[in-house]
Amino acid sequence: MSFQSANSDERGSVSLELVGAVPIVLLCLLVAAQVAVGGYALWSAGLAARAGARAELTGRDPAGAARRALPPGLSAEVKVDSGKAVRVGVLLPRLIPGLPESRVFGTGDLGGG
Repeated sequence: MSFQSANSDERGSVSLELVGAVPIVLLCLLVAAQVAVGGYALWSAGLAARAGARAELTGRDPAGAARRALPPGLSAEVKVDSGKAVRVGVLLPRLIPGLPESRVFGTGDLGGG
């Protein structure tokens, strides 16, 4: 076997390994993006809950304030509970097909009584 034919055999196996690794790398990127979107949704729910608590403390509608504080992509299906504290639940956007529908919740309490 000459040096040139050994090189071409290795090149073929490297490209085969690359083709096998690409789906795994893409899946890892998709999972990382899903985790980042989940963190963004959780952070936004917390900010909306704080805006709702602030509105309740000043005598305004906490649910409306919480909905207005959310970004447009998260404000479609929002659950707002108010009482001693304001609790905002947003539907978690799904990037990975087949994931179950789930919500993340944020709670805001300004200690107004």
